[in-house]
Amino acid sequence: MDSFEYVLSRSPFIVRRTVRWGDCDPAGIVYTGRFPEYVLGAVNLFTAHIANGTLQALARELGVDTPCKGMTYEFLSSLWPNDTFDIHCSIGEIRTHTFDIVCAARKEDGTPVFNATFSPICIERAVRKSTPIPQQLRAILSSHIIN
Repeated sequence: MDSFEYVLSRSPFIVRRTVRWGDCDPAGIVYTGRFPEYVLGAVNLFTAHIANGTLQALARELGVDTPCKGMTYEFLSSLWPNDTFDIHCSIGEIRTHTFDIVCAARKEDGTPVFNATFSPICIERAVRKSTPIPQQLRAILSSHIIN
């Protein structure tokens, strides 16, 4: 595969990523600041899959926007140039206004790399304040929870 990031599997949803030399510091270890790029890339591919387009387009159809409210990371091992790793994405907790997209990254040999949670919040477009997750979006999200 020529791409450094691509969808490996749709069920379960897995994004395969290869570390590029430019992702690393002079010692050859991935910069911490690259991990949000990895997670956001996987999240965008995952949400495009579940929304049959883009999450942003679906949300707008439903009268809301879904900006990021928070992201958390747990780093478990280092990555080096040309390492290949898989990011497993699923829906975690669904609350009133927010939901979690859970990402678990593992090297090809199964070594854990990181766990991350991306948490969007639904806001009313016109007034820019939180609003409950629309029922149609809640149904889509619920169908992608993996226990």
